[in-house]
Amino acid sequence: MNAAPAATRKAAATRLRADFPLLARNVHGKPLIYFDSANTAQKPAQVIEAVDRFYREFNANVARAVHQLGAEATSAYEGVRDKLARFVNAGSREEIVLTSGTTQAINLVAWSHALPNLKAGDSILVTTMEHHANIVPWQLACERSGAQLKVAPIDERGELIVERFIEALTPDVKLAAVTHVSNVLGTINPIAELARATRKRGIPLLVDGSQAAPHFKVDVRALGCDFYALTGHKLFGPTGTGALWARKELLRAMPPMFGGGEMIREVRFSGTTFADPPHRFEAGTPNIAGFVGLGAALDYLEVAGHESVTQHEQALLAHLQDSLRAVPGLRIFGQAAHKVPVVSFLIEGAHAHDLATLLDHEGIALRSGHHCAHPLMQFYGVPATLRASLAFYNTHEEIEHFVAALAKVRRLLA
Repeated sequence: MNAAPAATRKAAATRLRADFPLLARNVHGKPLIYFDSANTAQKPAQVIEAVDRFYREFNANVARAVHQLGAEATSAYEGVRDKLARFVNAGSREEIVLTSGTTQAINLVAWSHALPNLKAGDSILVTTMEHHANIVPWQLACERSGAQLKVAPIDERGELIVERFIEALTPDVKLAAVTHVSNVLGTINPIAELARATRKRGIPLLVDGSQAAPHFKVDVRALGCDFYALTGHKLFGPTGTGALWARKELLRAMPPMFGGGEMIREVRFSGTTFADPPHRFEAGTPNIAGFVGLGAALDYLEVAGHESVTQHEQALLAHLQDSLRAVPGLRIFGQAAHKVPVVSFLIEGAHAHDLATLLDHEGIALRSGHHCAHPLMQFYGVPATLRASLAFYNTHEEIEHFVAALAKVRRLLA
């Protein structure tokens, strides 16, 4: 999908949609409308076939065997590191640690970078809109070190109050952690601006890129951050895959989080010499087939084209928000000027879980709940919301069907 007029983009999106076999199924006798991509994205046939081919043709462990299958598996696995390095514009492949996802990546930074450098009186700065995976690891590190967690506020529109974030970057702050895109609000945070402020003060900045990487081009060198984490299953790849990008000098200073096979140079009972990064942080047998699938997903996104994907998704977002604003009694949470197609909402008098259940019987899959963001729910004073999260494989027709179904289920609850 290259940049093109709306009709051409729609045709290209329709062609891409045909690559996702699950989108063709029915649910409760209705055509599936999948509006839960922020939870996990669907997989194109190319990804499914890549995983199948791995198990059928060259299933073997990596970095352990000299036989042909082992060489082929290792080549495919390590090739994904190269693809990820290009995907985020890393300085080198050695800056990419392969992980099970963003949660493991953030925990790695918490245990191997933050904890050894924290002491009583220090602080870690996060924001009100963070996912639990970018809160709890820092809380655990603070509990063990005597440090404290500081929180930069957002406004009612769901936008980070940047000046308050910068004001909070006092000398006690040893690391700042912020989401690139809110998984609840869809807000895109101004990472480059935040990174300039943290870099000026010598404070490392970690970015949770789980919800950003599927929607627009990520360039870690242009952003200027120090750590960037992403998740494969939100990038149209298999579950149990992801990566941490980090500046090489930071990785070299970090001790391993896990011990075991393939993260060592030599093991003696008197002591162990560890491998250089990134392999130092990759103990044990990884999800090889999953990473082969992730590599296929990255290839797929390169062909689809980030610019046109973003344009199509922004048109879907505008359509969705305009349609929901016309629904009586509906409240949208997060009205940021810069968003991805993620919209959380509630309808007066209806519980989020009831609406989600009824919409499921109309063939529409959304998520209801706190979205692993309890503090953000507390900020808005609600226990849960409904969330419609779209991807480039969604259509304007699906939005129309969704709004019509929403009117139907509201009448049932009235």
